[in-house]
Order: sequence, then structure tokens, then C-alpha cells
Amino acid sequence: MKLTSLILTGFVAVEHVFILVLEMFLWKTEFGMKVFQLTPETAEITAKLAKNQGLYNGFLAAGLFWALFFIKDQSQKFQTILFFLICVVVAGIYGSATAKFSILFSQGLPAFLALVVHWLAYRKQ
Repeated sequence: MKLTSLILTGFVAVEHVFILVLEMFLWKTEFGMKVFQLTPETAEITAKLAKNQGLYNGFLAAGLFWALFFIKDQSQKFQTILFFLICVVVAGIYGSATAKFSILFSQGLPAFLALVVHWLAYRKQ
């Protein structure tokens, strides 16, 4: 169960690196505009906001990677992963309510699944 928790958490971290790349570097490309359903004009106007969003997604990924690979104390690892997964779930809920409903499934659901498995895997320690 712990291995599954770590794999799911790693998936969420990698997903947020991908979101960072999309928002910070590919926002105004054909691929980025297709993913986010943007016109070239809208992409140009919102590019600075997207870079900011991407940076925050990068912070979420960094926190998860930090916990996965650099925190050795199991209690601190548990708590740090728990915190960042909760942040991702909240971001998914908020994003689905304010921007695009599918964010709940693309961002929130993987984090929620990782959160549940993480909680179950580490709760007995």
C-alpha cells in the first residue's frame, strides 16, 4: 500500500510539472491553445497570468517531490505529502468551480485518490 501511495503521489507531482510546462512555456503555442481552448488573442492577453499559475503548479510539484525523495522521517513525509495533496485537491475543486469543470477530474481526482491511499497506507504508524 505504501508503494502505491508513493506511485500515485509521484504521478500527481509529474502531472503538475506537465501543467507548469503547459502554462509557462506552451500557453501561446498551437498545442497550448488547443488544450486550454484559447484563441490567439486570448492567449496573448492571459499569458502572464498563465505563467503565474504555472509557477504555483510547480510549487505543488516541488513540494511533493521534496517529500518523496528528500524527507527521511516517516512522520514528516506523511504530513508533508498529506499537506500538498490536500492543496492539489482544493485547487482542483476551486478550478472546477471557477474555470473549467473538467479540472475536478483531471487534477482533483488523481490527487484525491493519492490522498486516500496515502492516508490508508500511513495511518497505522
